[in-house]
Amino acid sequence: MKLSAEHKAFEQRIGHRFKRPELLIRALTHGSVSSATRPDNQRLEFLGDRVLGLVMATALLEEDKAASEGQLAPRFNALVRKETCAEVAREVDLGAVLRLGRSEMMSGGRRKQALLGDAMEAVIAAVYRDAGFEAAQAMILRLWDGRIRSVEADARDPKTALQEWAQARGQKPPSYVEISRSGPDHAPVFTIAVRLEDGAEAQATAGAKRQAEQAAAKTLLERVERG
Repeated sequence: MKLSAEHKAFEQRIGHRFKRPELLIRALTHGSVSSATRPDNQRLEFLGDRVLGLVMATALLEEDKAASEGQLAPRFNALVRKETCAEVAREVDLGAVLRLGRSEMMSGGRRKQALLGDAMEAVIAAVYRDAGFEAAQAMILRLWDGRIRSVEADARDPKTALQEWAQARGQKPPSYVEISRSGPDHAPVFTIAVRLEDGAEAQATAGAKRQAEQAAAKTLLERVERG
């Protein structure tokens, strides 16, 4: 199987040249365009998630040899979550080579966080099966490098931190309210407000409810911590 010029350019972006190009093609094939002779990337996604987890756990232990399990766990979660995988996928322009069915393509599939995150994990598995663990590890460490070094600051979950702040002061947990939803069904935009029992409030807008909630919580937390 020969790769197209676009696929070869993608190989350069991730830093791996496939000896078995069919693995890359499968990793980039979404279920909306799969068939009996053209399998999708779900099985590779399953494997890639585990490979990513092992690489990240090892990297975190090496990065901070004094950290406890309690300190490492949120850092690990921040590095392997679907949102982070999707961010990396966007950085290597994975969406440009993702194979989608017409309906998925028309609904903005190349930009969807879940599809990009799943495909990034599948690409990791494809590299692992093509050249072994060390090759997959090298690619992951290269693409995640800056995140690994800065993960301690990123690992703090704003919603959890805001809830802990409120409870420590005898307040009820924060409440989240959807203020508005706009945009087409395939690309909605949500505005979410978070409120504390003492009346403090902040709002944020994002393409997913969870992202908007986290952003609102972060804004409010920064505000109340400043006093």
